[in-house]
Amino acid sequence: MSIWSAGRYEAVAQRIAPISVRLIETVDRLRPLDGAVVADLACGTGNAALAAVAAGAQVTGVDLTPELLAIAADKAGGDAVQWVAADAAATGLPDAAFDAVVSNMGIIFVEPVSQVAEIARLLRPGGFFGFSTWVRDTDNPFYNPIIDVLGTPPVTQYSPDQWGEPDIVTTRLTDDFDEIFIEHGKHAWQFGSVQDAVVFVTDESPMHVDLFTRSDEETRVRLTEAFTAAFERYATADGVTFEASYAVVAARRR
Repeated sequence: MSIWSAGRYEAVAQRIAPISVRLIETVDRLRPLDGAVVADLACGTGNAALAAVAAGAQVTGVDLTPELLAIAADKAGGDAVQWVAADAAATGLPDAAFDAVVSNMGIIFVEPVSQVAEIARLLRPGGFFGFSTWVRDTDNPFYNPIIDVLGTPPVTQYSPDQWGEPDIVTTRLTDDFDEIFIEHGKHAWQFGSVQDAVVFVTDESPMHVDLFTRSDEETRVRLTEAFTAAFERYATADGVTFEASYAVVAARRR
């Protein structure tokens, strides 16, 4: 069982669906997707894949978690997308078979060297790789409470938000890609109440649910209190709203 089957990933997917639309619009502008063959890697429940279908593409969606692909297939209906259960960095798909490879907040969680090599293998020369990534914010109510309770995590070789740093993106892609485009945006997270926001992290968001599951009771209580305090800073009479920085990156395969 993968971490992404914890909680309810679709609750996350629904909230970040607007980013997948922007991602597909960006790729479509650079390489029209009508009639194109597209792979959506780490596709989750398929938002980017379905947006690409709507743009006229023939799409294969790849994800490591069968439970998420089952939800994606229900959303798609029929055979609009070919769904493949596989590692995004070892898909088993044919060489140079795709005009575009996309990922909405997916491949950023995969070891980058093997992931970039796999994407380069899948793309035809001149094809485009497009993905979205979170960009590190100083105040992040989804992350700062974890640091407050557990301390700064040990330095690791890679982390998802490294993909939001232009120098790192360029270094990782420069051997196989050129014409690198980076567009920045702000994504609004909105909840009906502080309690709704707390439930999102305790019961729905897979990465948070996994953290709570691995913690002892005392730590879970402290984390819940820290998240509650963080969300309360953004509370108004209308609920909880805060923004998170993200980027859409696209690059052309040499």
